[in-house]
Amino acid sequence: MSSERPPKATPPANRPRLLVFIVAYNAEKTIEQVLKRIPAQLLEKYHVETLVIDDSSRDMTFEVSDEVRKADSLPFKLHVLFNPVNQGYGGNQKIGYHFAMHEGFDFVALVHGDGQYAPECLPDLLEPLRTGEADAVFGSRMMTQGAAIKGGMPLYKFVGNKILTWTENKLLRTDLSEFHSGYRVYSVDALRKIPFDLNTNDFHFDTEIIIQLVFAKLKIKELPIPTYYGDEICHVDGIRYAWDVVKAVSKARVQETNLLYDRKYDCRPADSGSDHYQAKLDFHSSHTVAASMVAEKSHVLDLGCAGGFVSQDLKREKGVTVTGVDLFPLAPDVELDQFFMLDLNRDDIPVDMTEFDTVLMLDVIEHLAAPEEFVEKLREASKDNPNIKILVCTGNVAFIVTRLLHMFGMFNYGKRGILDMTHTRLFTATTIRSLFEQNSFDVVSLQGIPAPWPLVFGKGWFGRTITKINSGLCRIWVSMFAYQLFLEVTPRPHLDYLLKTAHEESVIRSQQASAG
Repeated sequence: MSSERPPKATPPANRPRLLVFIVAYNAEKTIEQVLKRIPAQLLEKYHVETLVIDDSSRDMTFEVSDEVRKADSLPFKLHVLFNPVNQGYGGNQKIGYHFAMHEGFDFVALVHGDGQYAPECLPDLLEPLRTGEADAVFGSRMMTQGAAIKGGMPLYKFVGNKILTWTENKLLRTDLSEFHSGYRVYSVDALRKIPFDLNTNDFHFDTEIIIQLVFAKLKIKELPIPTYYGDEICHVDGIRYAWDVVKAVSKARVQETNLLYDRKYDCRPADSGSDHYQAKLDFHSSHTVAASMVAEKSHVLDLGCAGGFVSQDLKREKGVTVTGVDLFPLAPDVELDQFFMLDLNRDDIPVDMTEFDTVLMLDVIEHLAAPEEFVEKLREASKDNPNIKILVCTGNVAFIVTRLLHMFGMFNYGKRGILDMTHTRLFTATTIRSLFEQNSFDVVSLQGIPAPWPLVFGKGWFGRTITKINSGLCRIWVSMFAYQLFLEVTPRPHLDYLLKTAHEESVIRSQQASAG
């Protein structure tokens, strides 16, 4: 080992703190050179420290690294740690990123101890982080055409990389040139925003952290890097790795449909108190069905209007007058004729129901702690307006997909959908009909609404086709194939109303008899 010690550079004041983190396993032959190849020029812009974590190697990786540390032969501080129990590729990364967060670093660069990724590229990879252009930067071997093969990447790995990356891009709606490079730099602030500690300890950790970055809407940038394949030993089982990757992205994509839930993919930033709400006005949905059943120039009460997007669309398209009620404020760009912010679980309906032609209750009833009590209050409030039309929509817990998942022991609450975490009650076609009929409402119609497939598959031909198929199946067997249940109900004439009209009619008939 060389005893030459380069002069220590004094880190500039107020520069970002960079941790160069080297994951190492059985890398005794390469680790020293990897450390020495880290460019000293990084000290011009960053306060640099390095960290080697030996993941319980069976060779002298730790001892070689520790000798470098003791020799103090690098221009920056070196930390060397040893995992007494092998944590796996992903588990080792978790420890390193936790170290970066715990020690107050701004950026962390992941480098492999086998020398497969060139440390000389670090200044270029870090620049988009330093300028705020990106939250994560990936070194890609696929951006320069033909470079990967020329660099020694085996053909089967090249083809597998391409196929997996294409699949991942399709499922995640991304456009990355490569998902499988292990050369990455992250903003530590970005790492704090995602639950990377919940990820696998295996090799597909790199895929899961990409999913989290994408779902968290963090900025990813790719830059080309050279490809180098030497005589290092590959510890990855390619078939198992490919299967794990496909499972991970498929599960994440299904979570977007709200049919499954995994805490580690719950990364989307919250925009407002009602961020679970999403307007569905440009394809067949409960929102478009409701809009089609509202008369022009009518007066509408929107109970649980969320951001107010559906009501605003009704005002614009049909010239209706809308009063909105919700627990959260309206979206910043939404204006209704009247708005009340209150809790329907506690507060009475704040308006005179005789003033309205239509009441909207879209995806509201399942959020109430006591739906029966609310429907009873709704009945009492509408007793003097028997002609009022009430449009109700709720999720169908008997939807075929939910049934199948339940059959396999899965009943997964999530951020949206039928099993939304904020839902307090779940309904089937029979139970939602009974809820209103048992409280003196007549169900004029009940129809099934298909799942929001365009949000899953896009609004192209495939999304439209599967929506049409689902709509047809809803007409055949609503309780099985409806994702949502849409009801039109009207209050049965109240006894007070019937007694009042009987008196009025008696007076009229008596006067007519006297006149005759």
